[in-house]
Amino acid sequence: MSALSLTLTGAQVLGPGGLKQGDLCLSAGKIVGQAVGRRVDLSGCTVLPGIVDIHGDGFERHLAPRRGAMRDLNVGLTSVEAELAGNGITTAVLAQFWSWEGGLRGPDFAQKFLTALEGYRSGGTDMRAQLRFETHMLEDYAAFEAAVAAFGVEYVVFNDHLPHAALAKGKRPPRLTGQALKSGRNPEVYLAQIQKMHARSADVPEAVAALAARLSARGVRLGSHDDATAEGRLTWRARGVALSEFPETQEAAAAARAGGDSVIMGAPNVMRGGSHSGNVSAADLVQAGLCDALASDYYYPAPRMAALQLADRIGVAQAWRLVSEGPARLLGLDDRGVLAPGKRADLIVLDGAGRLGATLAGGCATYLSGEVAARLLS
Repeated sequence: MSALSLTLTGAQVLGPGGLKQGDLCLSAGKIVGQAVGRRVDLSGCTVLPGIVDIHGDGFERHLAPRRGAMRDLNVGLTSVEAELAGNGITTAVLAQFWSWEGGLRGPDFAQKFLTALEGYRSGGTDMRAQLRFETHMLEDYAAFEAAVAAFGVEYVVFNDHLPHAALAKGKRPPRLTGQALKSGRNPEVYLAQIQKMHARSADVPEAVAALAARLSARGVRLGSHDDATAEGRLTWRARGVALSEFPETQEAAAAARAGGDSVIMGAPNVMRGGSHSGNVSAADLVQAGLCDALASDYYYPAPRMAALQLADRIGVAQAWRLVSEGPARLLGLDDRGVLAPGKRADLIVLDGAGRLGATLAGGCATYLSGEVAARLLS
């Protein structure tokens, strides 16, 4: 897809100096400092940096709408890209599990996903992989590390979703039968598998620390998931894991910030007015200065909606930074997240009613709608 050469005029543009009316010039996929190409009047509209979604698993329903239904993952990825663009996301980190849960969250599917993403020809949206590794899969460490190296995965998050409380009491975890059947496995075999992993919990800390050290030496960004305590965050920091995804408490988030680590929260938490599971409010962390980025988590409309919701409290510049410049910085992507000369031409256009009218990724139109589309196409 060819990048557009345009000079956008008349709109309110969120640049480094705040939200101001002015021109924004695009050429060869970059923002430039002088007028170029066709002039497009966007009076009454607002132009914002494209959204950088640092963690989202909403793509799963496109790749596996039903078990065995999606044979060609490229078809699913095309659908994913369309949804991302329709929600103003220009860079997306697709958070793929490497989990004992199996099915589309198992190692076999992860390999297929990575292969498909590596060969996918994007329409403009920058889609990248994050691997979410279940730490108790001790027998998978070598295969997981090999996949990270083979596919050039740049971001790994450590998870532990084993139902330890039930397993420690010798109880059958809730929903086990449904989970097993959904992934095509015998429930009793499934139970034996997770019991075995739980029984080896004492071996996990040393193995995780060694794996984290090797990945870090390779330049892989490392995150922890659902930090619950300050002590837990300190443990991850000692392993070189500097990103705290979705901490469950303000204590854990404050510990991250105090140690120079970064905090990522879920944008749906902001939209809902709190966590669906009773954890700390993302909006409260934002107002306390304890949040560096908001992620779609499981719902791609959430970053845009959450940032606009927060704008009433903390101002549009600070709120929008949480879904653009903030996550771009955490990912080491200093070429985007800000509307300034030399940066990628990643942007969205909101019409006068606040509806998304256009998404441009690298200067390519990935989404157009309504009056904004008419102006850009005329």
